Amino acid sequence: MAFKPLANRVLVLREEEANTTASGIIIPDNAKEKPLQGKVLAVGSECEDIKEGDTVVFGKYSGTEIVIDDKECLILTSEDVLGIIE
Repeated sequence: MAFKPLANRVLVLREEEANTTASGIIIPDNAKEKPLQGKVLAVGSECEDIKEGDTVVFGKYSGTEIVIDDKECLILTSEDVLGIIE
């Protein structure tokens, strides 16, 4: 399925967090927090500073979660994006 965000919206795939700590302790899925960064999969026509392939950071409670091709994605407005990791 293809998804094209409208206006100033951005489609982001959350990055997976590591399952173990530096000391080797395994973290169960239900104890992990959702990551606050991800890779941009698509951008709306009004997004000027964000482009596909960027890794962005966003707020903890930002956006709307959707599932596309069995992947949990997030739809954000460009204002929800706090910055781009270079």
